Amino acid sequence: MPGVLKYIDVENFKSYKGFQRIGPLRPFMAVVGPNGSGKSNFMDAISFVMGEKTSSLRVKRLSDLIHGASIGQPVARNAFVTAVIELEDRIEKKFCRVVQGSSSEYRIDGEVVSQQNYSVQLEQLGINVKAKNFLVFQGAVENIAMKNPKERTALFEEISGSGSLKEAYERAKAEMLKAEEDTQFTYLKKKGIAAERKEAKLEKEEAEKYQRLKDDYREKEVELHLFKLYHIEEDINRIDEEMMKKQKDLGNLEKGKEKMDQELREKKRELGSMNKELAEREQKYREKERELNAKRPEFIKAKENVAHIKKKLETSKKSLDQALKAKEAHENDITVLENQIRSIEELEREYMEKTANESQNQGQDITLQDNQLREYWELKKKVQERSRTQMQKLNAVNRQQKDDQEALDSLVRQKTDLDNRNRQLSHEMTESTKRVEKLREHIRLYETSLDEQRRIRDELKTEVGSSKGKVQTLQQQLDELNMKLGDARVDKHEDARRKKKQEIVETFKSHFPGVYDRMINMCNPRHQKYKVAVTKVMGKYMEAIVVDSEKTARACIQYLKEQMLEPETFLPLDNIEAKPIRERLRNIRDPPSVHLLYDILDFKPKEIQKAVQFCTNNALVCETQEDANRVAYDLEPGQRFDAVALDGTFFTRSGIMSGGTMDLLKKAQRWDDKNLTQLKQDKDRVSEELREAMKKSRKESELNTVEQQINGLETRNKYARTDSDSTTKQITDIMKQQERIRADLDNVNANIKRKETQISNRDEEIQSLKTDLNGIEDKCFERFCVSIGVSNIRQYEERELRTQQEREQKRVEFQNQKEQIRSQIDFENSRTESVDANVSRWEKTVSEAEEALKSKQTKESEAKKDVENLLEEHEEIKSEISSKKKEVERKDEEIGKARRDVGTKAKDIQQVQKAIAQFEARQEQKKSEKHGLLKQCKINDIRIPMEKGNLDEVDSTGAEPIETENNVSSQSVYARESRLKINYSRLPDELTELEPEEVRKAQDKLAAKLQDLHNMLLKIQAPNMKATQKLESAREKLQETNEEFDNARKRAKTAKMTFEKIKNERHTKFMNCYDHVANSIDGIYKSLAQNQSAQAILGPENPEEPYLDGISYNCVAPGKRFQAMSNLSGGEKTVAALALLFAIHSYQPAPFFVLDEIDAALDNTNIGKVARYIQQKTDDLQIIVISLKEEFYSHADALVGIAPDVSPGDCVVSKVYSLRLDSYAI
Repeated sequence: MPGVLKYIDVENFKSYKGFQRIGPLRPFMAVVGPNGSGKSNFMDAISFVMGEKTSSLRVKRLSDLIHGASIGQPVARNAFVTAVIELEDRIEKKFCRVVQGSSSEYRIDGEVVSQQNYSVQLEQLGINVKAKNFLVFQGAVENIAMKNPKERTALFEEISGSGSLKEAYERAKAEMLKAEEDTQFTYLKKKGIAAERKEAKLEKEEAEKYQRLKDDYREKEVELHLFKLYHIEEDINRIDEEMMKKQKDLGNLEKGKEKMDQELREKKRELGSMNKELAEREQKYREKERELNAKRPEFIKAKENVAHIKKKLETSKKSLDQALKAKEAHENDITVLENQIRSIEELEREYMEKTANESQNQGQDITLQDNQLREYWELKKKVQERSRTQMQKLNAVNRQQKDDQEALDSLVRQKTDLDNRNRQLSHEMTESTKRVEKLREHIRLYETSLDEQRRIRDELKTEVGSSKGKVQTLQQQLDELNMKLGDARVDKHEDARRKKKQEIVETFKSHFPGVYDRMINMCNPRHQKYKVAVTKVMGKYMEAIVVDSEKTARACIQYLKEQMLEPETFLPLDNIEAKPIRERLRNIRDPPSVHLLYDILDFKPKEIQKAVQFCTNNALVCETQEDANRVAYDLEPGQRFDAVALDGTFFTRSGIMSGGTMDLLKKAQRWDDKNLTQLKQDKDRVSEELREAMKKSRKESELNTVEQQINGLETRNKYARTDSDSTTKQITDIMKQQERIRADLDNVNANIKRKETQISNRDEEIQSLKTDLNGIEDKCFERFCVSIGVSNIRQYEERELRTQQEREQKRVEFQNQKEQIRSQIDFENSRTESVDANVSRWEKTVSEAEEALKSKQTKESEAKKDVENLLEEHEEIKSEISSKKKEVERKDEEIGKARRDVGTKAKDIQQVQKAIAQFEARQEQKKSEKHGLLKQCKINDIRIPMEKGNLDEVDSTGAEPIETENNVSSQSVYARESRLKINYSRLPDELTELEPEEVRKAQDKLAAKLQDLHNMLLKIQAPNMKATQKLESAREKLQETNEEFDNARKRAKTAKMTFEKIKNERHTKFMNCYDHVANSIDGIYKSLAQNQSAQAILGPENPEEPYLDGISYNCVAPGKRFQAMSNLSGGEKTVAALALLFAIHSYQPAPFFVLDEIDAALDNTNIGKVARYIQQKTDDLQIIVISLKEEFYSHADALVGIAPDVSPGDCVVSKVYSLRLDSYAI
């Protein structure tokens, strides 16, 4: 080994605080520790000291490498990492890199060096920083295995160093190709000049033939011009006579029109005043309408408030009536109960008086003497002794009877209480039921009102919402129409020129039969979206004039020249070559929406079909640029077509592509100029709809009022429902209590019945016992009764005792009745306060509702009065507007009639003026024709015979038309030319004595003869009189081109040699690396897999120049068939990647190899295989691995443990521990 890494010294680097030395490092070292302890920072330290860039160190700035910088608390201003490498001669060499602020410093053995020198020293030890042949980062192993072929080629170029020649290779290749192109170009240039020399020879031979024909042509040209000038002068004289007649008629018509114009102006002034008054009234009408719209919601709200308070007052009055009736019934109940108690007291007093009198009367019959009394009591004792047993039984039975009687009395009182409670609950049930019914009625009314108000709200929302959306839409439409009209108005600046051009067409139509019109006036796209595409394809032919024949076109062109007008393009139907329609192009389905341009045009008349075919030229219209490109060049193999996209991008068969929409859109606007009238009508319609929509949108205030009413109704409805639910729940509770009370009453009644039965049975037992006692008493008191004159002793005792008992029993009965009535009176008295409070509450509610109703009715009447006043004013203004409109309409009718009269008169004048103008135009045309002919003769040196004057007097200055701005100048020119007298004696009589209709035919014949000569001259073409000079020039050019060709060949040869040299050098470097890796990788893979059936194969995709394409890498895992790398398991991919890494590393091995968690995807078996392979390589390679698996790091020579410091803090501090494993055999 050229050297080994012995120590890594770090100070304040990342998580390593202060100075720490890691080492000595053994041939096979393992770095272990928990996640987050700083293991990866150890690898970053090695990468940093080996010159790695900041981006690979997981920080943004170098200063972030200082400990504590990640939390904004760096512990120092600098940090460093030193790698101590022990060379083969046992000499230590220290490589140190220091962080100072945002820069770093490089030192070797304490001496500061440059980064380049630092890298060179590392490369001498086999450490290639760019190729990273000394480390593998975490997660990079599988990525290396899954690299695509091109990425794998880039890796080989980096390792082999051939990548440094890539730029030179590409530059030399480009220079070679350019040199070859230059050679080809000069060769073609040489051929062209040779052809030019041959052509110069032919030109010399044609010169003589041309001169002979030219002389004959001049004679015929003089004859034709004399003929034209003669007949033009005849036409001018004839037109002068007709113009004089028309001008006289024009004077009479203009006087009549002036008088009618004056009357029309007076009526317009009157109409203006009337319209102003109408506008003022309409403004006032709109103001009143706004006031009315503002007041109407207030009135509606006041009206709703009054209706609501009326309902509330009506309900309150009903509740008050019920409360008063309840109070009256309550007072009547108390009065009845008090009367009942007074009646019972009176009965009790009468009974007591009656019993007292009876007792007094009966007590006077029997009076016992003292001895009789003594005897009576002795006999009583005797009876008691004899009847002791019976008396005990009787007393016991009487006690039971008394207990049962008391229990029966208690049950009766309980029954009375339950009856009272049941009556109270029944009363509460009645009140609650009535309240629920009232609440339900309120809820029904609320819901009815809510439904009505919601319906009104929905209608208003629909109107306002649709109006808002409609206002927005209509506003957009209006803006678009205004913009279009604005564009149209802008285009009106060009109207003058267009009108002049259209007048030219009209002139052509009147002078030359066979003139149709301009293409743009006879064609129209079937849809707006095709405007730009049609404009692009038709181009200059949009304004072209369609004529029936070439003859007509030439006549029109001659007229333009004579009148010195702008040039025009003509499409003669008999001369243009229009390609026939290709029917198969109408059946294109892919891409969709492809049409022939011819098919999307409407044109009239049908006679111009050939011209339309010529302009469209079988061009195709597509939706998008992509479709147009595809149709133009890829629709059919070997076929190309003209195709245009809707945005105007045009693809021609020749391969030229053109586009740009700004100018096209402006030109395409010409199609819309014809629709200006329709645009104005649309604007008026949209403006009217917008006004109506804005009126509806002003109902928003009314909508807000309705929304408030709905919210109030919903709140009241909510409270009413809540109250109804609680009252219903209360009714349910009352019903449950009543059910319990009825159950208790049933139980009590059953108990009372049972007690009464028991008491009745016991009475029989008591009577039996009393009969026995009476028998004993009768025996003992037998003589005593005879002596006092009674049948038995009980007769005496009953007179006294029965009277007392009856009196006591009656008193108890009276007392019980009074107690029952008093308890009812107390219950009714307890309800008095609540009944009075209920009456007071409803009286207060009624009073408040009446006051509120009075206030709201006042507001309602005020609002109603305001609304009625506004309505009255509104209708009054509306009536005024209606009458004023009728007046305006009548005045409009008068003005319309006057306008029609003026229009009729103006049309008459216009017809006469038009006739005069036509005569003037014809006269001007004839004069211009004469001037053009004379000018042409002067310019072309046509010798016209003259009797007076000569051609030098003809004005031939300038090429612009004469009549542009200075009509006086043109008239002076025509005046000078009228003084010239031409000698027509050379014209034969048959050419001067012709009828007007025969002139054209004769002129055509002369022109045809001249044209034949002209065509012959054109076919021969004008000879080049400098053919000899041209021939000599061609010889010189040929010689120069030969020299250029030789130089280009030499440059191409030199460039090719340079390219081959660089190519060979790059190929050699790349293949040296590739051959080494390809030869060694299979063995390494077998060693890693520990199976000779495993295979690893590298293969270049481009064997000739492998660095231009990818390198494939495939592995056959032990015991498996061949499959793609992506289908291997994670462990198999890792082993394959390690095989490639170790094979690449063996080409230019670094003294050490750092691997970060390469065992992450390996199972225990593969970990053991990799670990054993690394152990085998430690003789000539130092390997440092970061691992978390004991199965791996247990094979290491030593361990470096990294653990976080347990001391609390925001920043992790890594502590380092070392352990040699030599003494721990596995």
